[in-house]
Amino acid sequence: MDETEVKEYRWEGGYEKTWEEVKEDEVGNVEWSVKEIIEKSKRLLATRQPNVRLGMMRHLFVIVDSSNSMVEKDLKPTRQLCTYKLLQDFIQDYFDQNPISQLGLITTRNSSAERISELSGNRKYHLEELKKTFGDFNYCNGLMSVQNSLEIALSVMKMLPSHTSKEILIIGSSLSSCDPGEINTTIEMLKTNNIRVSMIHLAAEVRMFRHLCNETKGKHNVIVDDVHFKHILWSLVEPVPLPNSVDASCVKMGFPQELEQKPPFTTCSCHLAEGGKLNAKGFFCPQCNSKYCELPVECKCCGLILVSSLHLARSLHHLVPIKPFIKIELEEGSSAYCYGCRKRIKVPAENVYFCESCKKHYCDGCDIYVHNTLHVCPGCAVKRDEKR
Repeated sequence: MDETEVKEYRWEGGYEKTWEEVKEDEVGNVEWSVKEIIEKSKRLLATRQPNVRLGMMRHLFVIVDSSNSMVEKDLKPTRQLCTYKLLQDFIQDYFDQNPISQLGLITTRNSSAERISELSGNRKYHLEELKKTFGDFNYCNGLMSVQNSLEIALSVMKMLPSHTSKEILIIGSSLSSCDPGEINTTIEMLKTNNIRVSMIHLAAEVRMFRHLCNETKGKHNVIVDDVHFKHILWSLVEPVPLPNSVDASCVKMGFPQELEQKPPFTTCSCHLAEGGKLNAKGFFCPQCNSKYCELPVECKCCGLILVSSLHLARSLHHLVPIKPFIKIELEEGSSAYCYGCRKRIKVPAENVYFCESCKKHYCDGCDIYVHNTLHVCPGCAVKRDEKR
């Protein structure tokens, strides 16, 4: 199926009896909404496939619309504050799931664009810059300019190595864009540099924005409410498959240890632009001996990527995901205990899931927690420790 095929709109679809989806249990409680959310999450887990080339080293620029339209109150309390709070959680989840990746922030207002944070793997730096700018109630003003924002991100990303995953996420609110030139020229440059552009619009669909996402193999979404907004952001946390045109290559990395320098209280290389920060301990680059406060980071002197072994271990679950647990049917009246939370599973009111490797049972909540957060089956982990 062609990726550019446009799905039909809601009002173009057939007649649906949506009220028949509402179901009640024996007591009369409506539990269909909770079960629907769980089943949707299960379906997302089932779509994950192993042995797929993923962009583990991601470089993502988040472009945030800061025009007058962000002061609208259809998202409580306003679009600006709702986006600001969700972006804070998104940055935390992004670096938790992608520890060796980098992120940058760009805002667009007054028909121009501004890069408020450089590509970096330091989450504290991005959260501080986001609070300084987007946390201000009077920051949003003027019109949005998509082309100026893309040009700023493109000027940085076209210099990145080809083995990295280059992505741009646009959070838009305005239905128009004040651009200085031809947007199709910018789109061709994005396609040439293998940059994927995705967009989350807070108001409605704009044909040019969808065309931009389709041409660059990105995703275009229009939110319904703040819960839907958060769900779409969460779906963009995981790394995306790399295109076939990208060649596989080895990446040189350094694994420094935290040491105490003598004499103490020297300036680290990551805070030189801020006037310097004196501290005693730090991570020293094994190639040029430059000092840094936190990992991961790219050495500013020799360009070596400095990480720890834990960062690579946390990225492994994307390449080797846990197999989905099998849903089993037990006879009414039989008992089953969840191996994760050690609680009894009420049959048939609750579903029972079975791990084929360790032969353990799990409830709904533990099944989702194991696959989405823990990424390790507790029964399989204990079984491996017993063999040792």
